[in-house]
Amino acid sequence: MESGRFVQMFALGGALILAGEALPEALATYQPYKVPALATTQNLEAEGFERILKQGRNGTFSKAGWNHYGPGYFELDRNTGILSSSGGMGLFWYAAEEFGNFVLDLEFMSEVQNANSGVFVRVPGLPTSDAYIYNSWEVQIYDSGDGIHQTGAVYDAEAPTRMASKGPGQWNRMRITFVDDHISVEINDEKIVDWDAEPRGKVESFAASGYIGLQNHDHDTKTMFRNIFVKSID
Repeated sequence: MESGRFVQMFALGGALILAGEALPEALATYQPYKVPALATTQNLEAEGFERILKQGRNGTFSKAGWNHYGPGYFELDRNTGILSSSGGMGLFWYAAEEFGNFVLDLEFMSEVQNANSGVFVRVPGLPTSDAYIYNSWEVQIYDSGDGIHQTGAVYDAEAPTRMASKGPGQWNRMRITFVDDHISVEINDEKIVDWDAEPRGKVESFAASGYIGLQNHDHDTKTMFRNIFVKSID
């Protein structure tokens, strides 16, 4: 509103029009905002990693190739590729391929200090019950935990050397390397687990290959994931 006169702005043919006249081209041309690719993402692709939360030709993301078990679910922002946990316990797993020896690289962020989630690896078979919990490994995300139950731990089995996450509201990078029976975990480029896996804690046995999954856990707190890449190791 200016001096009691209504000023109308609208878009036409990619240019903004004010009071019937086009603005200068430098101000008027509208381009949809696109999030620039991270340097880390570009490096991973150059190193042979595959993005497993797929991005289409139009730049939007989809859950193609993924499936879900349990009452909880993940909401996907198709423009940013950010997954947000919701609705309680469950597993969102990449059903298109099983992985044996691999490197998994992703980013996660906890909404609050006590948000609980995790990354499952070598999930055997199609998850149709809670049995997968006892036959696959989970790398924990839980900043309020201690020892074998804190962020970066191989849940209930091997504690990290220290808490390396940045805390709630900040993106963290996680890298899991699993070769034969050896698993290592890096948080924010710091190796905090380097372990020869063996049945321990809740895990009664584990397979030589399996699916990768993201855990839903809480009803009232969220954990977010983005930039999920994997590379098989021969």
